[in-house]
Amino acid sequence: MIHPHDSAIVRTLGRIVIPVAQLFGFYVLIFGQHGPGGGFVGGVVLAASMILAILIFGVDANDSQLAQKVLHGDGVGLLIFAGVGGLCLIGGGQFLNYSSLAIPGLDEASRHYAGIMLTQIGVAADVAVTGVSIAISLSMEDGEVAAEEVSHG
Repeated sequence: MIHPHDSAIVRTLGRIVIPVAQLFGFYVLIFGQHGPGGGFVGGVVLAASMILAILIFGVDANDSQLAQKVLHGDGVGLLIFAGVGGLCLIGGGQFLNYSSLAIPGLDEASRHYAGIMLTQIGVAADVAVTGVSIAISLSMEDGEVAAEEVSHG
């Protein structure tokens, strides 16, 4: 089990660095199609910031509650990704062919942008959930059961 860090300096710097890292993760996600980045990299940065919160404040602390809440979103990214592909199929095109994305009132360029952005959000959500889930699973000791498994079990 990960125990909270006892240094006031580390905890204070964590409260400053973690929101900046999360903001940077969202930046990489949003502007990823214009340069390096995108859903995977943005999801990794977001997951790393939540893992840092767990390492500094502990799993059950208020400052790392976002990481616990993210675990409830497992599969949401896949639903977003598949939903965008399904909307493209409904529009008469191929899976993830954004030209036929069925969003009324948008021109073709806007449909492409919306489709790419939604698929990247789906990828980022799944990557972040997977990263946090792996970190929490690796932090448990032998015989310890995660609170998530007990509540669903």
